[in-house]
Amino acid sequence: MTWMDMTEREIADAVGAFGVPNFRVRQIAEWLRKGVRPADMTNLPKALREQLDTIPFGGARIYQKRVSEKDGTVKYLFELEDGNLVEGVLMRYSYGNTVCLSTQVGCNMGCRFCASTLEGCVRSLRPGEMLSFLAEIERDEPPQDGKPRTVTNIVLMGSGEPLDNYDNVVTFLKRVTSEQGPNISARNISLSTCGIVPKIYRFIDDAPHVTLSVSLHAHDNETRSKLMPINKAYPIEQVLDAAGTYAERTGRRVVFEYALIGGVNDSERDAKALASKLRGMLCHVNLIPLNPVKERGLNGVTRQHAHTFLGWLEREHISATVRREMGADIEGACGQLRRRVLNETRG
Repeated sequence: MTWMDMTEREIADAVGAFGVPNFRVRQIAEWLRKGVRPADMTNLPKALREQLDTIPFGGARIYQKRVSEKDGTVKYLFELEDGNLVEGVLMRYSYGNTVCLSTQVGCNMGCRFCASTLEGCVRSLRPGEMLSFLAEIERDEPPQDGKPRTVTNIVLMGSGEPLDNYDNVVTFLKRVTSEQGPNISARNISLSTCGIVPKIYRFIDDAPHVTLSVSLHAHDNETRSKLMPINKAYPIEQVLDAAGTYAERTGRRVVFEYALIGGVNDSERDAKALASKLRGMLCHVNLIPLNPVKERGLNGVTRQHAHTFLGWLEREHISATVRREMGADIEGACGQLRRRVLNETRG
């Protein structure tokens, strides 16, 4: 086990093996909650820091950073201790700063519009690795104006399917919302899933205050199955039933993500059919003009057309917005930067 994956009790047991007093245990635990490596624990004796370094840290380091000249969005490429690379994005809004985090190295879901899944899933991320992404971002972008932290919101919407890494993700959520950890409100966290239905029902009990986002992207099984192979296992009717149960039991609206793909799901007929499926559910539709992935051969739509589609939904009394475009000049979409760096390395 690594330092970043240990619980409070496990940290105490590990440190106790070095024969240090209790106040040192508390100091070490506080450092680790901030993602600080033993060598940088400045109030510890050098000899103790060297002892702590005998246990693997288990965190990540910033491998590459790109900043958008358009909106200040920051795209991070993190390097894990096993050499794998994974992405994260810091987005700035008027209400605070949101970090989009990955939950796996790559993805197994095979969605046709996504770069993350082109080479499958290498492995799932551990809770400590996900926590270390936050710590690295906070260190790179320190809080300003006396604020306690830079990151105020989290979306688990990067590379990977969070519910395919269920236990690690739930553990991460418990730790990131803990008063002894980053203490980010669960209501400021969203999790996006392609629709693994049995785990949506589990998630209602394990994380009822986290916002559930469902990647829908179509209103019928034929289209959705072509775009998202997971639909063959869990058809759209089952996904919508699970989402409706989430809304009823938690009292929180479900967010449906809908990537607008030219000539596939972007007509007025599509909007009306989608509205008929969602009517009566406590939900919101997040419309996303597709960011094309050249290997996939799918085309996006203009933002003007996205707003036209929005108008069609609103006339059907469906709450919806068009997602703000961020980081387009820095390969902001999931998997794009990682894939380019890997291709360059191989080349």
